[in-house]
Amino acid sequence: MFETLGFETLGPREVSVFFGLAVGALFGALAEATRFCLRRGLVGEATERRSALGVWLMALAIAVAGTQGAVHAGWIGFGEHRFMAGDLPVLAIIAGGLIFGAGMVLTRGCASRLTVLAGTGNLRALTVLAVFAIAAHATLKGVLAPLRTTLGSYTVAFGDTVSLDALPGGALLWAALIAVAAFISALRSGNRPTILLGAALIGALVPATWIGTGFVLYDEFDPIAFESLSFTSPAAETLFWTVASSSIPAGFGTGLIGGVIAGAAVLSFLAGRFRWQSFSSPRETGRYLAGAVLMGVGGVLAGGCTVGAGLAGIPTLSVAAILALLAIVAGARITDRALSASPSGSAGSLATPAE
Repeated sequence: MFETLGFETLGPREVSVFFGLAVGALFGALAEATRFCLRRGLVGEATERRSALGVWLMALAIAVAGTQGAVHAGWIGFGEHRFMAGDLPVLAIIAGGLIFGAGMVLTRGCASRLTVLAGTGNLRALTVLAVFAIAAHATLKGVLAPLRTTLGSYTVAFGDTVSLDALPGGALLWAALIAVAAFISALRSGNRPTILLGAALIGALVPATWIGTGFVLYDEFDPIAFESLSFTSPAAETLFWTVASSSIPAGFGTGLIGGVIAGAAVLSFLAGRFRWQSFSSPRETGRYLAGAVLMGVGGVLAGGCTVGAGLAGIPTLSVAAILALLAIVAGARITDRALSASPSGSAGSLATPAE
């Protein structure tokens, strides 16, 4: 497929960078316009939780339907993907999800939302992204790698049940149940049709990216990673490429991060929403940095963030992705309740809003 499109002068990796830029720009613009963020739907202001969750669920519905449609068509398959490993590092996934959820409450945004906000002039978000990337890279290959390997050594053998595909009814039934439930919930969320359309387009980027990296750009002689929307590994990849670009080539993830920031920046400028923002106090700075570290470590341990393990992971019907998302949700809710019960006040009052 790659050769038939006439990419003889560029290899799959080089093309994947431009593909990542295009996908990232679309995601950045759409996410900025719809305020796409799972955290807002879970622990945001009470008046906006329903609508925010509806946006996320609409994207999930389209992502599930599109991804499983591509699988059914024979374009892609997840049999060899890391999500389908027979021995699941359950302890790492649960611990990582809880930690990531706590971190995104402290920073008032998950990795994807903060990447979008960085493009709109939010220097808090940009700082968090840098620390997030450093912590993620340290957990992947640096001083925190022993933590990852230690927790990852505790596995549970799931055998053939690593996917909902193995359950009665098969992939199409479970995909339909998830997609329909998410779609109906989104329609009842009270969002305007234009917002739901934007959310649907975000969801469509998930199967488009799986197909792009796993089918269109597939080359057995020069393989690239089979991946979709995610932010933990791409953030670490972008950091590494930034400081060592002469020896480390850019990939899809690098293009994705750059595209998201650029797309959000352009739309926020055009819409008059671009605003320079920064920290208001040392205490706020410390809280955001602590949250960034937790998200970086947690995202690696869990195998993804709310987008990588959630929006892009759930459509694979992977048990690991489902477990990671549930742990992230639990971590966010537990942390929000703990902060709400603290003498300092609620989680929402602890920081200058990042939205």
